[in-house]
Parts: sequence; structure tokens; C-alpha cells
Amino acid sequence: MAVAFTFPGQGSQAVGMGKELADAFPEARRVFEEVDDALGEKLSKLIWEGPEETLTLTANAQPALMAVSMAAFRALEARGLLLKDKVTYVAGHSLGEYSALAAARFVSVADAARLLRIRGDAMQAAVPAGQGAMAAIIGLEQADVDAACAEAAEGSVCQIANDNGGGQLVISGEKAAVERAAKLCTEKGAKRALMLQVSAPFHSALMAPAAEKMREALAGVKKHAPIVPVVANVSVQSITDPQEIAARLVEQVTGRVRWRETVEWFGNNGVTTLYEVGAGKVLSGLARRINKDIATAAVNNPADVEAAIAALV
Repeated sequence: MAVAFTFPGQGSQAVGMGKELADAFPEARRVFEEVDDALGEKLSKLIWEGPEETLTLTANAQPALMAVSMAAFRALEARGLLLKDKVTYVAGHSLGEYSALAAARFVSVADAARLLRIRGDAMQAAVPAGQGAMAAIIGLEQADVDAACAEAAEGSVCQIANDNGGGQLVISGEKAAVERAAKLCTEKGAKRALMLQVSAPFHSALMAPAAEKMREALAGVKKHAPIVPVVANVSVQSITDPQEIAARLVEQVTGRVRWRETVEWFGNNGVTTLYEVGAGKVLSGLARRINKDIATAAVNNPADVEAAIAALV
């Protein structure tokens, strides 16, 4: 009857997220203060007041979502949760892996905020605006999407970036190649092939300059063995070695987010409940489509914290 904590990624952000937690729990408010101090700016003001278009910028959304996840997590700790006693694994979707690792004490909240600001800036700078693209492919098998990407690439980059489960795959790469692949996916029977409003082709080989920046950044922070294992996005393996975790975080910048396989791995390794700690309920919805036998619960406001504590402590 194992429990796993999962932490959301980009796309879950919303103006006002985390404010109820900060008002209700001093420990949650302190997380936002830590992040503000680490970045040397009032990111909390942007999180709670907007504007939305500025919050959505990759360099802001990444540390902001981590801050909200850690605020929710610290609220759980304040109410008596001991992670290593009650939770068997942690995992996060893309940037959410940093939130998971901060919760598991691999890095401090301040270092996680700084790393995610570097990551967001580096991912944005890796490809000139307008040259990359991403598209969501709905209702087509992974093998068919892989084949469409290979056919459409024509010597350029086009690959699956996210395997989210529930028949949802996201492709990423050079704009023309992604557009060709999306058209091919429609011809192969996809229910939808939707170009996404994103600022860069994330989780593709075009992100290689950002991966190198993250290698340097991760080498410069203090790392500890996590108090519970993390299931890494790119390997779908439970790991605790700090150097291996850092290596997987570097690979993650250009590699596929294997979320469907992660949820399947949880099911195959005794996990019966997934808690989504942070903003929104995206991961809970995906998990229900991947494995209906795993219970899900979101923790993003004070009532959610109390419900989780009642179940866990």
C-alpha cells in the first residue's frame, strides 16, 4: 500500500496559485520568501498578482511552480507528515522533478529556485524565437508518432518530447519538421494534432546548449542523497545516488518525459495512491487515464492539506 508524491510541470501555472497556502501556513509563506531571496526579486508578487503572460514565461513559470509545490509540501510537513515514513517514491513532470528533489532534500529550495531560473533562461535561449515548435498528438500510438517524426525530420530535429499517457504525446523540434509530422500524424489517424503555443522546442535535441548549462549549474550546488528515491523522467528508474540524479537531470533537458511509463512503473511497484503536490490537477487526470487502479489526490490548498494529513498521518 505504497504512496508516491508527484509534482506538476509547466502548464499548471495560474495567477494566484499558492496564496491560500501562504495565508494559512507560515511554513508555506516562508517558502515564497526563500524563493524571492534566492532570485533577488519578488517572484511571489508575480505568482499572486500576475500578469499571466509574465508568469507564463519559462524563466518565471519554472521556479514559480516549484515554489507552490514546496509551499504545499511544507504545509504537509507542518501538519505532521514525515516524508520518509509515509511516502515511498517521489517524481515530477519535467521541472517538477526539481520540486520532487527539493522535497526529498536532494537540494535546498533556494538552490532549486536558482537552478530552475537558469534552466528556464537556458531553454529559452537555446533556439532563436520562431525556429522551434511543439505539437500535441492525441489518439495515435507511440510507434506511429515516432515513425511520423522520423519521416518528417528530413535531416532536422523532430522527436517525441512528452509521453503523457491517455493517448497524449507531444512532439518537439524544428518548426517545419514538427508541422510536417503533425500533418502526417493526422493522416495516420490521430484524433487531433495541435500546434502548441510554446516559446521553444523543449525536450528535444535542439536543447543541447541548455543541457550543458545545466551540467555546469548542477555541478556547482550542494547535493545530498534524497531521503526517498526519485523516479527519474528519462530513465523511469528509482534512483538515490546524487551524481546519477544530476546526470539524469541533464539528460532530461533534451530527453523524453516518460510520464505514462512512470505511472505504469508506480503501479507495478506497489504504489496505490498518487498525491499531486502543487498547482492544478493535471497529473491526477493523466494518472487516472493511465492506471485506474491507482487512487489520486491533489494537494494545492489548505483543505487539500487537511484531507491528505487525515489519510496519511
